[in-house]
Amino acid sequence: MSYSFNDTNLVSPTGLVPIMRLAHLAGLPDLAEQRLTVTTTGADKGANPGAKLSTLIAGMATGADSIDDMNILRHGGTNRLFDRVYAPSTLGSFLRSFSFGHVRQLDAISVRLLTNLDQHIRLLATSPTTPQSSMIFVDVDIDDTVIDVHSARKQGAGFGYQGSRGLNALLATASTSTFSQIIVGQRLRKGSTSSARGADKFVSDVLATTRRINSDGAPVLVRADFAYYSSTMTKAARGAGAEVSVTVRMDKKVKAAISTIDDDAWTGIQYPKAIFDEEAGAWISNAEVAEVAFTAFTSKKKALQVPGRLIVRRVPELNEKKRTAGQDPLFDLYRYHAFFTTLDQDRFDTVLADQIHRKRAIIEQINAELKNGALAHMPSGVFEANAAWVTIAAMTHNLLRAAAGLMGGRMSKARAQTLRTRIILVPARIAHRARRLILNLPRDWPWAEEFARLWQAALSPPQRALT
Repeated sequence: MSYSFNDTNLVSPTGLVPIMRLAHLAGLPDLAEQRLTVTTTGADKGANPGAKLSTLIAGMATGADSIDDMNILRHGGTNRLFDRVYAPSTLGSFLRSFSFGHVRQLDAISVRLLTNLDQHIRLLATSPTTPQSSMIFVDVDIDDTVIDVHSARKQGAGFGYQGSRGLNALLATASTSTFSQIIVGQRLRKGSTSSARGADKFVSDVLATTRRINSDGAPVLVRADFAYYSSTMTKAARGAGAEVSVTVRMDKKVKAAISTIDDDAWTGIQYPKAIFDEEAGAWISNAEVAEVAFTAFTSKKKALQVPGRLIVRRVPELNEKKRTAGQDPLFDLYRYHAFFTTLDQDRFDTVLADQIHRKRAIIEQINAELKNGALAHMPSGVFEANAAWVTIAAMTHNLLRAAAGLMGGRMSKARAQTLRTRIILVPARIAHRARRLILNLPRDWPWAEEFARLWQAALSPPQRALT
């Protein structure tokens, strides 16, 4: 056996052709040219922002998690398939030229790209055939995650709630029962910031974006963990017409409310899957739920107080030391997890409301998916460059979700790594016939049918008006 890197007609990420064509149809290059005004004195780093942004998105789609990884686009015959594929050094200079205002311009482009993608595939489609019509919701989940960095020289790096040095990325996803999560909001913050800082303004922006693509007009539910349990965040969500479902801290007020629940009010529930409880060191497969009327934020002025329901889930305390502590019989025998919700009690009983809230954990899949790709680490020492990188990563995620939806079937909910393996990184050899390029892909490729559906949708789409 022998090898030689000498084939000028071979390409690796052939699946980028229909995916970047979809981005072009959604107006990505034009949006960047019209709305991104990166200029620097004495240099032309901001020239051709549409092509540079497209290059960054294409690289991230292949799995690039650093500026140097963008070199994956510069091999074989890729220069025949794509125009203006920029070198990593040029892309790095481009990102380092960003200011806070340019990052906000990029956020605006991201919102409009989502809106235009929605013209090709309904991103928040809801199914009227859902057995429980009361569960037709657009679920907006809020969470933040710390992206580890290994240098104190990176701007904004600090020790966050995980105890490691990093930068804090605040994300919001929107999903329905028939379409996987898309990212409707993202912010990069310094590593030491508190989770809920600026959450009220962030939620307002996120819900405005959600309304743009919620073509079915389905009700919206904002879900979050206890870090976002605040009067300002709840007011922002309720002011935008959304319901809320937020985990609460076990403070004195919450414990007092739990103590009023009668023993016969608890309803047994069965978890769909057993959960390993690290604190107890055992598998937990059942629990009980109950609820009590609850007004949140009573310590605030009346305009910020919100009436609703406190739904409590309890599991047996298996830690023998805590069970025999004897200090508080109510809380020694069980461990309690409570959340506050404004969901209507007539439509959502206690068990159903608990099931809906627990599905909030799906946003962790997005955090893991991004950290398995573009957000494996922060590529620059400049904060604004990294903030732009996070926004571009979100745009790439949404583009891949739209592509997966166009393929349909089992591929419609495939994660980014699966899409890369099956669709994006399929190799091909370029052949020439007259003025046409012909891509010869591997025979018996297991996912050739899905590739064909995406190709047909992206390269022969019906004409739709874009915004």
